[in-house]
Amino acid sequence: MSQNKAKTGILLVNLGTPDSTATGDVRKYLREFLMDGRVIDFPFIPRWLLVNLIIAPFRAPKSAGEYRKLWTDRGSPLLFHTQDLKEKLLPLIDQSRYQLEIAMRYQSPGIEEGLKALNKANVKEIVVLPLFPQYASATNGSVIDRVMELARKWQIIPNIRFISNFVDHPLFLEAWVELGKEMMAEQEYDRFLFSYHGLPERQIRKGSVDGYCRLGDCCAHYTKKNQFCYRAQCFYTTRLIAEKLQLPAEKVVTCFQSRLGKDPWIKPYTEDLIREMAADGIKKVLVFSPAFVADCLETTVEVGEEYKEQFIEQGGERWDLVPSLNSRDTWVHCVKELVTSES
Repeated sequence: MSQNKAKTGILLVNLGTPDSTATGDVRKYLREFLMDGRVIDFPFIPRWLLVNLIIAPFRAPKSAGEYRKLWTDRGSPLLFHTQDLKEKLLPLIDQSRYQLEIAMRYQSPGIEEGLKALNKANVKEIVVLPLFPQYASATNGSVIDRVMELARKWQIIPNIRFISNFVDHPLFLEAWVELGKEMMAEQEYDRFLFSYHGLPERQIRKGSVDGYCRLGDCCAHYTKKNQFCYRAQCFYTTRLIAEKLQLPAEKVVTCFQSRLGKDPWIKPYTEDLIREMAADGIKKVLVFSPAFVADCLETTVEVGEEYKEQFIEQGGERWDLVPSLNSRDTWVHCVKELVTSES
């Protein structure tokens, strides 16, 4: 390849993490995250009051304690797993054709920093991969929004291609199947729980096509009308992974975690299902978290520790969390296919 031929830029974007476990850094992160109008979709003034006068001041100390449980010598797992993904991806791509950068939607390294590096390299095209398998306005949509907000200020804007979701990519599914098989080889389970990050019901309704969404059995089928419905994508992900693992349908459950506030969020709630399973005498549960591709607070602490404690306290015997994809080889090859594919 000619040294004068422009490269294609690749930007991998994950959610973000505080710079440290100090309460001030956690509060700073929460403010940036929750002031995003796609995350808390209230008008600016009530959102500002809610975040800056209620949530951030009172939640930051507790969240800082949760992050301390998660932190390692390398820092935040979400950040260093994303860095590891980049390092393992680099040798697999033609670096004379591609320039690879990573970014966090909130905090550091920021999307602006990643785009500046690609702009400076005068790339001919930018492929943006939000590292969220299922599309949601609060995640993938927010990344796309931020990239467009920054790029529109450039004098010359290259082609920009966004990968909106990848719920049914064969290698994404295979990576989860590999992990599931490894866990299942060691233990038999009574239930297989697929726990996804929740969203307010109002956000699902906002994206409904022709009033199709009923927040119920409409998610049992994945069609062109609900292809960007987050809830439908989650149920679809569960079905695809469960089929490949040949899990009995009656033992598979999809649910949603991490509620915030009093408004109704998409159901069923993970906490409710924990109580129901314990009451039904279920003793051994294997949990998948396929809304996340890197271990983070919501997987390691919330699902892996807090929910486990609740289940055991209510009579359960075993609660095992399937680790995230992190920088697993099959997942790295999946990312390569996603970002280097021509379509």
